[in-house]
Amino acid sequence: MQERQWSRRIFFGCVPALARAATRLEVYPSEMRRLRDLATEFDMRRLTDPRHASLLPKPHLRAVSSRNSFLVFSSDRTGSMQGFRMDLKTGEIRQIIAAAALDPETLCLTPDEHAVSFFDGRTLKQQWIGRSRERTLYEVPTGWERAAGFGAATDGLFHIEKRGEQHRIQRTRFTGANSTVIEAGVPLADPIPRPRRAGLLYRRSGELWLIAYDGTLNRPLKTADGPLGQALWSADGRTVHYLSFPPGKLHQLRDCVPDTNEDKLVAATSQFAGFARNSDSTVFVGASANRASAHILLLLRVTQREMTLCEHRASDPAAVVLVISPNSQRLYFQTDREGKAAIYEMALERFVEQTREA
Repeated sequence: MQERQWSRRIFFGCVPALARAATRLEVYPSEMRRLRDLATEFDMRRLTDPRHASLLPKPHLRAVSSRNSFLVFSSDRTGSMQGFRMDLKTGEIRQIIAAAALDPETLCLTPDEHAVSFFDGRTLKQQWIGRSRERTLYEVPTGWERAAGFGAATDGLFHIEKRGEQHRIQRTRFTGANSTVIEAGVPLADPIPRPRRAGLLYRRSGELWLIAYDGTLNRPLKTADGPLGQALWSADGRTVHYLSFPPGKLHQLRDCVPDTNEDKLVAATSQFAGFARNSDSTVFVGASANRASAHILLLLRVTQREMTLCEHRASDPAAVVLVISPNSQRLYFQTDREGKAAIYEMALERFVEQTREA
């Protein structure tokens, strides 16, 4: 009788592992190819084959390891969107998740770089890299739908849900605890946690707002007049860098300092549609929306001058994703310049001093 009980326990304990084994996690050889940009003649590497779509995490999410040894990305190379890890030295690509309905805009590295977080349909999950261990952190409740927008902090994740006209920002800690930061009868978007502080930047009625994790201190930030584009926190959490689109003028990169209610111009840009910053915010890269010069440009804060790095030639400049490595020595970017979206790498050593991750 005891032997039978142990057999049943072993069988049911193996069910999750057997189910996972039924979905093979593929390993792919390097697809790296050296290229020379036609506009600047600078060298670069194409990291993924443009015959299938490969997508980087958004600039406010962690994509590259602190030692620049690997990056995570999404790709449809298996026939559906899945998560992958690329060794940046060898180019080897390993599938790390097998999701039923991955949302690629939610895939990101956890702060310890041992796992990735992502939404699989209505389920928020965490998957350990290189191990079969996976856990569910949160399920969107019946009656609510998930809306666009995802953010990651050192201790948890943020996403947006909607039900009719109601929208709310949900906070899910890595412990599994969940809470509502704010609920409102207007659309909410782009939750981005404030580094080193329990605050959250988000978009509401075309404005940038800041709120504490407990729902207090909710207020709009002082920003320039006119439509607002992408926004990113500085690594120290003191400043919000954002794009301003003043009518009839060049797109501007600006700084907003919430603690002092200051707003100032960083530089007028060559029509940046999106941007990324390095770890100390001394250098920015941007994708120009100017069709006549569809370039990726390097902007130095100290000189307020731009330098062309390469062409992006994207069908939609706003869809170009830019990521600067933690040490400021590499630029990773995603564009469909050769077919489907692919990931490229360019060295920045000769233009930018090495930095430490903030």
